[in-house]
Amino acid sequence: MAIMSIRIIGDPVLRTVADPVTEFGPELAKLVADMTETMEDVEGAGLAAPQVGVSQRVFTYRIGGVEGHIINPVLENSEDFQPDEVEGCLSIPGLGFPVRRYRATKATGVDLNGNPVSVEAEGMLARCFQHETDHLDGVLYTDRLEGEDRKAALRAIRNANYHAITEQTTSKRANTVGSSFGGGSFGVPE
Repeated sequence: MAIMSIRIIGDPVLRTVADPVTEFGPELAKLVADMTETMEDVEGAGLAAPQVGVSQRVFTYRIGGVEGHIINPVLENSEDFQPDEVEGCLSIPGLGFPVRRYRATKATGVDLNGNPVSVEAEGMLARCFQHETDHLDGVLYTDRLEGEDRKAALRAIRNANYHAITEQTTSKRANTVGSSFGGGSFGVPE
């Protein structure tokens, strides 16, 4: 297993719809293992393959003792919403804003062996599944912001020196990045 570099906002892979996984084998197993190790190293709640430069529909997750991976996920969301919670993103380090997400979701897909997977989630796990699936569709959480939060996020991103942040993130890893949910300063780049 290996720690992978996390792609930072501005990288085109983060804005590209990921391809469905069609080949299951040792390369996919290594990708899932490396993504899991990377997510754990940076104490992330979830990690989507595009965040490590791989345009495939795969994400890993670890929330409240529930962990795993889903390949080619499809979400069935509830009609109602959970209270807005601050989200951050490993690919936009240092920012956090409240994001509207569905209260519950059922994620279906397959595991690295092609076996069916179905996970029902509420709260933070549902939020994670929605956030990571957005990555697979080329969507960042900041795209879901509205009004003043959106303006503040875009301004902070525009003013941030993400080249320097990328170097800091790579060198400090888990010591500074923290969880991708609930972390970072609210609306202010670190």
